[in-house]
Amino acid sequence: MIKKEAKDRIEKLKKEIRHHRYLYHVLNKQDISDAALDSLKNELFQLEQQYPVFVTADSPTQRVAGEPSEKFVKVKHEKRMLSLNDAFNEEDVQHWIDRLVRLDPEAKFDFFVETKIDGLAISLMYQDSVLVQAATRGNGKVGEDVTINIKTIHSVPLRLREHKLLKKQKYVEIRGEVYLPKKEFHRINAERKKRGEPTYMNPRNTAAGTLRQLDPALVAERKLQFFSYALPTDLGQHTHEEEHLLLQEFGFVTDPDARACTDLQAVFSFYKTIQKKRDSLDYDIDGIVVTVNDNALFDRFGVVGKAPRAAVALKFPAEQSTTIVEDIQIQIGRTGALTPVAHLKPVQIAGTTVARATLHNMDEIQRLGVKIGDTVIIEKAGDIIPDIVAVLPTLRTGKEKVFRMPKKCPVCHQPVLKKSGEVVTYCINEHCLARQREQFYHFVSKKGLDIDGLGPKSIDQLLDADLIVTPADLFSLTVEDLESLEGFADVSAKKLVEGIDAARKVDLSRLIFALGIRQVGEQTAIDLAEHFGSMEALRKASRKEIESLHAIGASVADSVLNYFADEARSEFLERLIHELHIQAPQKKTSTVFLGESYVFTGTLQSMTRDDARALVRANGGIVSSTVSRNLDFLVVGDKPGSKVAKAQKLGVTILSEEDFLKKLQ
Repeated sequence: MIKKEAKDRIEKLKKEIRHHRYLYHVLNKQDISDAALDSLKNELFQLEQQYPVFVTADSPTQRVAGEPSEKFVKVKHEKRMLSLNDAFNEEDVQHWIDRLVRLDPEAKFDFFVETKIDGLAISLMYQDSVLVQAATRGNGKVGEDVTINIKTIHSVPLRLREHKLLKKQKYVEIRGEVYLPKKEFHRINAERKKRGEPTYMNPRNTAAGTLRQLDPALVAERKLQFFSYALPTDLGQHTHEEEHLLLQEFGFVTDPDARACTDLQAVFSFYKTIQKKRDSLDYDIDGIVVTVNDNALFDRFGVVGKAPRAAVALKFPAEQSTTIVEDIQIQIGRTGALTPVAHLKPVQIAGTTVARATLHNMDEIQRLGVKIGDTVIIEKAGDIIPDIVAVLPTLRTGKEKVFRMPKKCPVCHQPVLKKSGEVVTYCINEHCLARQREQFYHFVSKKGLDIDGLGPKSIDQLLDADLIVTPADLFSLTVEDLESLEGFADVSAKKLVEGIDAARKVDLSRLIFALGIRQVGEQTAIDLAEHFGSMEALRKASRKEIESLHAIGASVADSVLNYFADEARSEFLERLIHELHIQAPQKKTSTVFLGESYVFTGTLQSMTRDDARALVRANGGIVSSTVSRNLDFLVVGDKPGSKVAKAQKLGVTILSEEDFLKKLQ
């Protein structure tokens, strides 16, 4: 075969293979057998080996090509990749539409609905119809280049199919979701189980880990798939429905269930239909996406925070399962609070194994009517701690046991106390070993003294070896003390002593928080530090002075006064203060946020949420952790939680990170 004949044959083979890829992945048809297609691919490979000058980036043989990467480089998106606000029921969706109507009373709505695939958002960039770059969503503005791995996914065309709209368009961007089919997930886990390796928890995390593999050959083995859902490039399309049709014509797989809906009733009908067939799909979904179909109207509504106003994710109810309460045991916190914890027969929910669930207090146990041995319904939404939401009494055998709160602490065996009007039972023994351990864990925690290298395991070792009794003892530890403990060599011992020494310099607010005073959280500790300015002034404070602070009532004042009034604690505090270099609160840099309250949700791009909170406080503002009607602003970052929906419902002003920073200017 001469060179020209080889070139012609290679081009024809590539075109034929692309045609069958389109039939198989997009139209779900198969005109030739797998063996015949493999034969065509093999012929193409052999010709390209013989004539490497004709190898192109869009050749089917290049899906797994090149050496493993050393790292992923950053990619700036041409247009920001947005996230979606959540709705959880029909009422939330109606509220969403009501807000849009208020913005544009003349607007006429129809919708496009599609399943919300639980995968990873990806941006694909095509130059002259050839795939040149694939990037992860990242923070919406900057992602990571994963082109070499995306090329291994057969449902991603390396070259767009010929189309009249593409003839004069040099660059085209396609967006969609990479996912791992359920069948493939189960196959991978079965193989890992045979090899004695730990199995993966869920398809989404497995897909995410796969896409971040540096070796594309390993990625190819996992058989990831891709659904396209957006065409950001303006090719004259007027609706989101048209975008889906164009994506299919360009060679992409789109959601086969997606459709246009003329009104909300059709949207809700689609939601119920998809919810019923959810388990039969070969990919995980967690709801549907509802989009205003008219692109011009969609653009006119704009963006709030990092989400478009004209689209919403209508999520399915939190995942639930049933299991058996095998026991209820008491967990003792740093303040002495006795918390009943249900020990469950392990069960899988939302891709994780659940074996425990908090029961909070006796009032909650009585409200649920839960007994040891009961069959219960447990619920887990996202990363929230599992809750028991209901008991199934008809499944009782008669052997179930009623749980009663102990009259004595199960650790120190001293009497417990439940104050009138409170729901929590407390161990009142300040020297209870369980309380001491929890207090130590809290003292060295990230928001406490944040001692590098000193976690619960090391604290347990030090307590068990009688090397520490109070937190003040930490600052007397020597390298020789630590070397006697298991797992501590000379280097690690020196490193921990250095970490403890570095923690001597501490802000007053962090120290107050670290002490673990009942009802004194991070914000209250900051308020106390800023008002009193020193530990000495706080220890001498009167009830009237403490109660004069914003958001501090009689109950918190009692906790502070009782803490410092304890004579046994005075000696410990004197020693601790002597060991530390306590930094007085810095003066506020401005009063820009004076009197304004803020809550932060999601991941911020230019700073951590702790930094943002500190910025608010430094400029006279108030930081809260919960959304309420009294809140002034909710600042939304990447992947925000349910606080957004609650803020919208309560009419709280929502700011993007950019909006928040502009207020400082």
